[in-house]
This record gives sequence, structure tokens and C-alpha cells, in this order.
Amino acid sequence: MNKIRTAATNPFIATAASLVVLMVVAIYSGFSGIIDLSPGQVLAHLTGTETLSDREQAVFFNIRLPRIVTAMVVGATLALSGAAYQAVFRNPLADPYLLGVSAGAGLGVTLVIVGGVSLGLTAGGFGIIGAAFIGGITAVAATVLVSRGVGFGSSATVVILAGVAVAAFASSIQTYIQQRNIDTVSRIYVWMLGSLNVSRWESVVSVAIPAALCAVLILSSARLLDVMTVGDIEARTLGIDPTVVRMSLVAVATLGTASVVAISGLIGFVGIIVPHAIRLLCGPGHRLLLPLTLVWGAIFLVTADTIGRTILAPQELPVGVVTAAVGSPFFLFILRRSSRPRREGRTA
Repeated sequence: MNKIRTAATNPFIATAASLVVLMVVAIYSGFSGIIDLSPGQVLAHLTGTETLSDREQAVFFNIRLPRIVTAMVVGATLALSGAAYQAVFRNPLADPYLLGVSAGAGLGVTLVIVGGVSLGLTAGGFGIIGAAFIGGITAVAATVLVSRGVGFGSSATVVILAGVAVAAFASSIQTYIQQRNIDTVSRIYVWMLGSLNVSRWESVVSVAIPAALCAVLILSSARLLDVMTVGDIEARTLGIDPTVVRMSLVAVATLGTASVVAISGLIGFVGIIVPHAIRLLCGPGHRLLLPLTLVWGAIFLVTADTIGRTILAPQELPVGVVTAAVGSPFFLFILRRSSRPRREGRTA
């Protein structure tokens, strides 16, 4: 066990091993499905020694590859955003889904979809991302304000309960809009369940650009996140304004979340599962935690999506259902772990 922990805390070994796992998972996912394809067939097609049928080319290059890349981008962004939220709020339960960010982004996307249909327009990629960002940033701001208004705003439980309340309110408005626009219900419902079935590379690129920008900004803020986890007083003694840092990083993480939610729908618990698992194994230092969280977020969601589209083949299980099935018990584990010191303190 000590050897595993030593290897996990070595930046070079941990990163290299994680990238190898990601490559293996991606290759396995690419050749898993109803239509049987082998790496040898695809390699022979690329080298010109053998040609895949039109159907096989369409399945591999226009369906599976965009889907795998989308899963990597979405998983990495949600996990990285979760790690950033947990650091700036000093809250082990913070996550785009539980803070209301995803629900707010969903409301924004719903408004754009309904508005586009009613006006005879199509909701373009960046238009949806913009609406998701506005909805997400509004939701997380409402969560913070509600938690502080109730009192004990630094309490993990209060912040999460405020996020649940804000998410419920946003979801109620979204449901009302759906009922008033019944012709768009099916499209919105499929989006809400979470799906990575993207068949156009243009859609992947439109999301990957803002997601990559947000990832770079969060990764470059590792030192600031280390300071923020210690406390606001310590941050000020080091010449850092915690309010500015918190607002900036929340905005960046929310933009990243909004950009991927716009294409994938509501996928929960990725931002809790991955950062916590990495933190338990590698420690709390963000210089190692953040890059590993990014890679393992991609691994986690590619794996979940592969399970979702193969376990009931030819039917498909939404990836959001798979992550919820894994994330719910993990969330209870974290909740129990985070509340244990408090109970011990009361009984002492």
C-alpha cells in the first residue's frame, strides 16, 4: 500500500500512468459496440491496405470518435470544476450539480431552445453556451447568497442545502416552461438525462475551446487554490484577496461547466467522485491534484458512457443515469466522512 501511495504522489509516475489508462480506456471504448471493429481493421484502413465499409467508417469516425472526445472533454471539465469549487468554498461536497450550477445552466438552455423554436431559429452552440453560463452563474450566486442569508454560510451542509433549494427552484421553472411548450419537451428531456451522442465534430470543437481555456486557467491557479483551502485570513496575510480569487475562479469553473453542459446535458456527481478519489490517494496539494483530476475525470466519463451504451445494447442507458448510480453511494460516503469529526467533537 505504501508503494502505491508513493507512486501516486510522484507527479511524473502518476501523470504518465493516468495517461496510459486514459489511452487504454479510449481504445477499448472505440471498439466496443453493436458493430464489431478491431484496431487492426482501422489501422489497415488508415494505411490503405484495407478499406472499411461506408457504414463502418461512419460509425467509427463520425459517431464513436466524436463521442469519446466529447466524454473526455466533459468529464475532465466537470471534475476540474468540482475540484475548484471545493477549494474556493472549502466544502468537500461542492460540485456543479449540487451547487445548482447544472440546474441553472439547464434552465438557460431550455429558455434558448424554447425561444429559438418560437422564433423559428436554431439554437447555435455558442448561443447555448452563453445561456448556460448565465443560468449557471446566476444559480451559484443565488446559492451563496441564500447560504449566507440563512447563516453559517461556511457550513458545508448549509451551502449544499442552499444549492439543492436553488436547483429545485430552477427545475420547477424549467418544468413549467416545458409544459407551456409541449412540442419541445422530448428534445429538452433527452438533454436533461445527459447524453454524449454527438455526431458532428463542429459541436465538439465549439465546446472544447472554452473548456480548454477554463482548464488552463484553473490549472495555473493551483497555488491560489492551496491558499484558499487554508482560509481567508491566511490568504490575506499572503497578499491575496480571497473575495476576488473566489469570484474569479467560480466564474471560470462555471463557464467551463456551462460549456460542457450545453452539449452533454445534466451529468451529476463527476465533480464529487473524481476529485475526492484523487485527494484520498494523492493528498490535497493542487499542483498534483488538478492535472490528475482532469485526466481521471476523462477516464471516468468515457468508462461510464461505454457502460451506458453497451450494457443494454442495442438500447442505450443515458450516461447521467450511470454516473448517478455510482455517485449516490459515493456522496453518502463523503457525507459520513466529512461529518465524523463533528460527531466525535460533540461526544468528547
